[in-house]
Amino acid sequence: MTDFPRPDVRPNNPNFSSGPCAKRPGWTVEALANTPVGRSHRAKIGKARLEEVIDRTRAVLGIPADYRIGIVPASDTGAVEMALWSLLGARGVDALAWESFGEGWITDITKQLKLADTRLLRAGYGELPDLSQVDFDRDVVFTWNGTTAGARVPNGDWIKSDRAGLTICDATSAVFAMDLPWDKLDVVTWSWQKVLGGEGAHGMLVLSPRAVERLLTYKPAWPLPKVFRLTSGGKLSEGIFKGETINTPSMIAVEDQIDALKWAESIGGLKTLIARSEANLAVVQAWLDASDWAANLATDPKVRSCTSICIAIKAPFFAKLSAEDQAAAAKKIVSILDKEGVAFDIGAYRDAPSGLRVWGGATVETADVKALLPWLDWAFAQVKAEFEPKAA
Repeated sequence: MTDFPRPDVRPNNPNFSSGPCAKRPGWTVEALANTPVGRSHRAKIGKARLEEVIDRTRAVLGIPADYRIGIVPASDTGAVEMALWSLLGARGVDALAWESFGEGWITDITKQLKLADTRLLRAGYGELPDLSQVDFDRDVVFTWNGTTAGARVPNGDWIKSDRAGLTICDATSAVFAMDLPWDKLDVVTWSWQKVLGGEGAHGMLVLSPRAVERLLTYKPAWPLPKVFRLTSGGKLSEGIFKGETINTPSMIAVEDQIDALKWAESIGGLKTLIARSEANLAVVQAWLDASDWAANLATDPKVRSCTSICIAIKAPFFAKLSAEDQAAAAKKIVSILDKEGVAFDIGAYRDAPSGLRVWGGATVETADVKALLPWLDWAFAQVKAEFEPKAA
């Protein structure tokens, strides 16, 4: 089909999905051997395991001692929903979105909670809204890293320290790979299946003292489902933040998260995790800079994600294709790589522009990223031969 040479080297681990993400290097099912299966999560051993996740998470991320950390149901989505439904309504809200998940939170705020005093700050995929326009006298809802757009806020300098409102941050594809300024964040959420490659269904919810104060002094106008309730009798449900989960957790998933956290500690903690992710971005970006057909969807280097690296197809013929053919061409690249067993699940998110998305989080080895890139060129060459005539 094409004269482009077939690569000789394959990634050792072809898992480049943006969630669930690759397991930590060297992982085998034996890591779960000590799981207390068949035991209650309320038993001493079960609660101890859950507390261990909380304690190790605090240590690795450097979360302040006066911040609460809870394990909650329904992954990052559940954690964000708990925060939105429990905390919003006391003030006006500034909601930021530059990709699919941020738009999802806007939908909840405007169509489900129906908060009238809401300002929407939006940007397209690969870009950020004007952060200088955010009003921190209001509550602010945003994603730290746009998982489906490959764009992240560059730092926390834009967030005021003397804010009156709360900052509610969906950090699911940022935590453990980017430096989060905890003093600037009042609510932070994520899921286990992202940067550390844990198993799904569980979310993490971190609350600052300011967020706890809001919970204790404000009662939403709407009823809260049981799985959203963080208070009882006017007091904080402290058990949630000590391993007493609202619903029944998977102890297998808990054991797996402990294993991932131990691995993070063993390689040097957060500093090393961030360095591994940034190294993966650097390798991909160097390739993109030299490519005649691919580019980073985020054009501003300062906002490029080091985890969800989104690749746009810039080949001239591609721009001339119909939207349907663009989607088909991108999917064909993904299909070729999947069939070869060299890259799984690297298609762009369904709502994003047609292209590719390569996960560069800390559990992905840089050597595997390097091995992947020639395969991208090889697969594109085949797709170009098939689709370029359609653009003539």
